[in-house]
Amino acid sequence: MSEDKISMNHGAGGEVMANLISSAVLDNITKKSVNGGISLDALDDGATIPIGDYEIVVTTDGHTIDPLFFPGGDIGRISAAGTINDVSVMGAKPLAISNAIIMQEGFPIADLDRIMKSLNETCEEVDVAVITGDTKVMEQGKIDGIVMVTTGIGIAKKGEIIRDSTLEVGDKIIVTGSLGDHGMSLMSFREGFGFETDLKSDTAPMWNVVKKALDVGGVTAMKDPTRGGFANAINEMASKSGKGVLLHQEAIPIKKEVHAVSEMLGIDPFEVANEGKVVMGVKADKAEEVLEAIKTEEYGKDAAIIGEVIEGDYVVVETPIGGERILEAPIADPVPRVC
Repeated sequence: MSEDKISMNHGAGGEVMANLISSAVLDNITKKSVNGGISLDALDDGATIPIGDYEIVVTTDGHTIDPLFFPGGDIGRISAAGTINDVSVMGAKPLAISNAIIMQEGFPIADLDRIMKSLNETCEEVDVAVITGDTKVMEQGKIDGIVMVTTGIGIAKKGEIIRDSTLEVGDKIIVTGSLGDHGMSLMSFREGFGFETDLKSDTAPMWNVVKKALDVGGVTAMKDPTRGGFANAINEMASKSGKGVLLHQEAIPIKKEVHAVSEMLGIDPFEVANEGKVVMGVKADKAEEVLEAIKTEEYGKDAAIIGEVIEGDYVVVETPIGGERILEAPIADPVPRVC
């Protein structure tokens, strides 16, 4: 693929995608703040519009996942959950989503029915309404099955928005569950591995988990580790905050099935997408209380404190034998069309 053409890596998170967004997207858009809110140039999980004593959070997502149905979810569930989670990690209560559907001629109506039921059920888990949308059809062969685009709206009190760029030295790093589940389960399913496994996608709406943490207090920064995985998310948080992060490898929850698939495929589970996890920076004196609150929720039962924020320029992983290695942001997520 020549350098003047789009490749799959341009949509896979990580460094390649970031460079494309910077040069071909952001450089061509006037980046305006609305009423002094968070704007496009922040490249956070959403933008904000301050209105009176509140801030409206807006985010949007396109979904091209392959296959459309996979262990633990489908394009409907991931469309709803991904957008709800982007609103949630901004510290805002998700209120509603819109949903645009683009299908190819000949797409099975039964599949569309199944997808829309799944989207609706995911929204209902966290009391989010589907309030508007659009439906388009393209000729056979002009699009691969179905593409869905969702926009989310949430609300928070002014001054209570959480950024991904506000880690502070001494903060503890919490992940709300095991890493790599979505990317590895998707790749395992695509490859048709013949071994028995319970591995499935973690796709889930995370607002109830996030709210438990916010109710305790002390959350300084949040991000959901989707494309590019945990490695991309924690590096982005550290870089934007101008801090370093020290992680303890033994404390990081990864399922044995994920380890098995990652070793078979030679893929780092830190670099693949998660669709039902949150990475949080939390004040040290609140970290244990936040952890216990998160664990009371089904989607947070495997949460763990995995490290702390330090002075420095790198994300460093401390190995079980006492060594250290730098965890860099990936060039791209090694699993294409993961969301």
